[in-house]
Amino acid sequence: MAHPVDVHVGKRIRHRRWMVGMTQQQLAEMVGIKFQQIQKYETGTNRVSASRLWNIAEALNVEVSFFFEGLDGDSEDAEGKQIVPSDLIADKEAMDLVRSYYGIPEHQRKRLFELARCLSDVA
Repeated sequence: MAHPVDVHVGKRIRHRRWMVGMTQQQLAEMVGIKFQQIQKYETGTNRVSASRLWNIAEALNVEVSFFFEGLDGDSEDAEGKQIVPSDLIADKEAMDLVRSYYGIPEHQRKRLFELARCLSDVA
């Protein structure tokens, strides 16, 4: 059975790869491995070594710490109330929304963000 940390890191790899619009094959080529290995990392079937995680982080243009974000329950507010679904990364609709959001020019994105914040405060 896969260790929960390996599963989490794999989900973060998949999330970031998807966010930058990269295929498993493209990431694998950048890192110098077969795409099947990327599949195994993303499912948590295989553990990612430190040096390989470093290479993946470089290819995906993030800090290594990105892959560990969310492990300490930071999806909860100060009262312990969950503010986002526990598996937001696996939610295709949410990821489509985030990807589309970052496709909007920055000045318009800021205005959309403020609108969303106002609407969520009302709810």
